[in-house]
Amino acid sequence: MKYRVDPTLSKRAYVQLYEALREDIVEGSFPYGARLPSKRLLSEEVGISVVTAEHAYALLCEEGYAQARERSGYFVSFRKEDGFLHPEVLSAVRPFPAEKREEASQFPFSAYAKATRKVLLDQGERILVKSPGKGDESFRRALCGYLARSRGIYVLPDQIVVGSGAEYLYGLILLLLGKEKKFALEDPSYEKIWQVYRAQGASCEYLPLTSCGIESRALKESGADVLHLTPYRSYPSGVTATASKKREYLRWAERDGRYLVEDDFESEFTLSRKPEDTLFAMTKRENVIYVNTFSKTVSPSIRVGYMVLPRRLLPAFEEKVGFYSCTVPLLEQMILKELIAGGDFERHINRVRRALRREKENV
Repeated sequence: MKYRVDPTLSKRAYVQLYEALREDIVEGSFPYGARLPSKRLLSEEVGISVVTAEHAYALLCEEGYAQARERSGYFVSFRKEDGFLHPEVLSAVRPFPAEKREEASQFPFSAYAKATRKVLLDQGERILVKSPGKGDESFRRALCGYLARSRGIYVLPDQIVVGSGAEYLYGLILLLLGKEKKFALEDPSYEKIWQVYRAQGASCEYLPLTSCGIESRALKESGADVLHLTPYRSYPSGVTATASKKREYLRWAERDGRYLVEDDFESEFTLSRKPEDTLFAMTKRENVIYVNTFSKTVSPSIRVGYMVLPRRLLPAFEEKVGFYSCTVPLLEQMILKELIAGGDFERHINRVRRALRREKENV
């Protein structure tokens, strides 16, 4: 068996094994419906514990690449060609409460206050200086490190644009890509996405959601140029796109001139023991714009969001919207940078994730 685990890497053994199996599934070495090697066989051949193999398979199942069958083992559930779905998959989606998107994450106030005092003490009058257009460089550099550690997104600070919340960034995206492009949204979706695009004169099309993502036929027949997605957890339905569906979105965007806007709402609080795969990190075509905010992870009152641009769009950004001033005060940026650099931000996320997993296990 070709699978190997390198003990010198910082990446855990079960994640290394998961990634190797996932690659073989995506490339077709294990076709849809095929039985995967048993946990015991992997354990013996790779030189790992059965528990490690079990954790790798758990990740594959969580992300829709495999399915566990009692007393039978693990079988591939990923289809490279995610064709039209069976009727039982096209189940109606159930919305969660309207207040869900704006609820606080109970970020410890003491940590926020401590970071604020440190910034005021260390930076002094510098916080009164106007922020650069894309945002403070030290804050964007901290975001680069965080995105690499937590989301598998490796970018440079000049690819990050800071703005006062997601709605503001949606407007910049529209100006960047052009009002003449047709935008497609999930149905149902967060109402403000549609409101921002329509208010600025864009044509919008709604594509119906199924229990695993946008319905395949609707996506195929869409005349859109830009697809705005919330693949981790769509609002208000709570639908999470499967691994097959994510690949389908990327295939849709392969045609020249098409773009994906990946709104990564609430993904930090995944129950998975590894970060969710982002569309931005999965593609090499540089046609995905990644958007996230601190509204869920810190507080709804923190009106700070950011978007990550592919490098190919940077010249167009500078030409079309580079003259816009940053809408986030420098003090807010410096506080968030301190929370990230000092570790409080990620410690909070890890605490919430552990609590959510315990809550699920006790149901």
